[in-house]
Amino acid sequence: MERIVGVIGLGIMGGAMARNLRDAGWRVLGFDTDAATRGALAADGIEIAADAVAVARTAPVLITSLPKPVALHATAAALAGAGLPPRIIVETSTFALTDKLAAEQVLRAAGHVALDCPLSGTGAQAVNRDLVVYASGDTAAIAQCRDLFAGFAKAAHDVGGFGNGSRMKFVANLLVAIHNVAAAEAMVLAEKAGLDPHQVIGLVQGGAGNSRVFELRAPMMADGNYVPPTMRNSTWQKDMAVIGEFATALDVPTPLFSATLPIYAATLAQGLGGEDTAAVHAVIGRMAGLSRSG
Repeated sequence: MERIVGVIGLGIMGGAMARNLRDAGWRVLGFDTDAATRGALAADGIEIAADAVAVARTAPVLITSLPKPVALHATAAALAGAGLPPRIIVETSTFALTDKLAAEQVLRAAGHVALDCPLSGTGAQAVNRDLVVYASGDTAAIAQCRDLFAGFAKAAHDVGGFGNGSRMKFVANLLVAIHNVAAAEAMVLAEKAGLDPHQVIGLVQGGAGNSRVFELRAPMMADGNYVPPTMRNSTWQKDMAVIGEFATALDVPTPLFSATLPIYAATLAQGLGGEDTAAVHAVIGRMAGLSRSG
């Protein structure tokens, strides 16, 4: 029996998921508003549809991976107004809960099942199927998507009612934000002390100070090269704002997370918005007077 999935939003994450699902034997239909992105995915064997509704006419299960809340709302409205049979929509983007809940209500009113399923992992991890899915919403629908998740992720967890996936993602991303800046601080300190940064990576990974973020980002920092991005600084600003608002709403102090905010903001001010978040290394390096980071 042919397995068909639609992917709406074919950027860094969506494109990687589409390619991996294709490799896992799925028939993948996709759509993206960017013509160049559509062309690249078409060249890789992804069937490109005219729009999101065209994808949903054929695919019973859809994955959405969208850049901004306005895109989610527009997609939900289009799908809800198209008179489609019931569909499962696996929403993987990182947005505020209010945006996710609004989209879920629109889709549910039209007979569809929306799942809140943010992903833990970078673009590089997405390419290698090294993602974790925080799935939340209808338990039966989540179970129905197990084979789908296995096509692009190493693990998927049912974390409860709709919205818990996003709550879990906010917690995980708070740690990513801190670990990334901590890795940059450590690498700059090592360089300023005259140590070989590439040797430092191996030594840290073998000790108690290691983290997954260090493993992913320290090599970019050692090379002083933050492209191609696995998470652009310009996109990360959106995620940072969502985490801050979430913590503030719960009256939870976040002193370490808050301390990273001006460092990430400096990446944009210094023209590094299109580069990977590892570029916080350049910001701290300039603060430390490292000419290599200038």
